[in-house]
Amino acid sequence: RGFIMDKQYSIREVSAKFNLPASTLRYYEEVGILTDIPRNSSGKRIYLEKHINRLKTICCFKNTGMSIAQLQEFFQYEQQELSHIDDILKLLTNQKNHILAQLAKMQHDYKHIQKKLAYYQAMKTAVDNHTALPNWQDYKCDN
Repeated sequence: RGFIMDKQYSIREVSAKFNLPASTLRYYEEVGILTDIPRNSSGKRIYLEKHINRLKTICCFKNTGMSIAQLQEFFQYEQQELSHIDDILKLLTNQKNHILAQLAKMQHDYKHIQKKLAYYQAMKTAVDNHTALPNWQDYKCDN
């Protein structure tokens, strides 16, 4: 009586929840990063909470630029995490370093956008007030 049924999701519901096409979900299953998906009597996939949790990890890792091959490697290591702890740490440390490099690049690009925006705002103000146009050299980024 104390048994709680795991919530079940159709491929359409999972697709909507993660904003991923059903073909991507099937591909993730095909390449082995989304596993053990049961089927109902009509052969339709039934996704459970464990699949939702796995997809959250997949999407997180993909958003950081992790490749399918790296995801496969990670989930393979995770199956026997104690014997692969060094491999997991190396893979995640490399990904962390990749993210830090991406963030540094984004911060640099953000500063460039801010300077361009300030320049064009000053240009608009100058045009509106019939004053001298700004000089880009006063706004230019240091590379």
